[in-house]
Amino acid sequence: MTKQERANEIVAILEELYPETPIPLTHQDPYTLLVAVLLSAQCTDERVNKVTPFLFEQANNPQEMVEMNVDDIKAIIRPCGLSPRKSKAIHELSQIILDKHGGEVPQSFADLEAMPGVGHKTASVVMSQAFGVPAFPVDTHIHRLAYRWKLSTGKNVEKTEADLKRLFPRESWNKLHLQIIFFGREYCPARGHDPYKCPICSKFGRKTLFK
Repeated sequence: MTKQERANEIVAILEELYPETPIPLTHQDPYTLLVAVLLSAQCTDERVNKVTPFLFEQANNPQEMVEMNVDDIKAIIRPCGLSPRKSKAIHELSQIILDKHGGEVPQSFADLEAMPGVGHKTASVVMSQAFGVPAFPVDTHIHRLAYRWKLSTGKNVEKTEADLKRLFPRESWNKLHLQIIFFGREYCPARGHDPYKCPICSKFGRKTLFK
């Protein structure tokens, strides 16, 4: 079986298991999504979703956020980890959105990645999930699964993203990256993974994926 044939089989399995792909981070608009994605770095979506209601009750737009003290932001988001850095980034990017983008989250990778705390993965999530622009955000989970399923060499996330974009149709990227995340959490975890019970790994067999 070729890599492309394996990729096609994986899409069929994911589509059957996850025909709908709700965005896992609770948000109301592109700005609150941007903040939530920034908070999700080295933190679970579940924890972020417990913290953001308290943060967005105080400030759910750039103007209100810059009016908050950075220490107050830090106190609210502390459970998400890296709160000194994240609180400073949230405050600064909110000011940039006001000063340079008329109070609206910019719809460009370059403008997003120019803001503090916003890397390529975060920008990709916002562009795909907030604005519907085809993107393939690769986090550590997708990076790991792409290597496990032999869809990429797994040398780095940039290489993995390029490999996946070549394998899958552009129109499928936004949905597929969420499907892979959902599947990894439910069936294909980093630890305690049983390849014989995993709907994807068991299909291709130990010799294919685990030699």
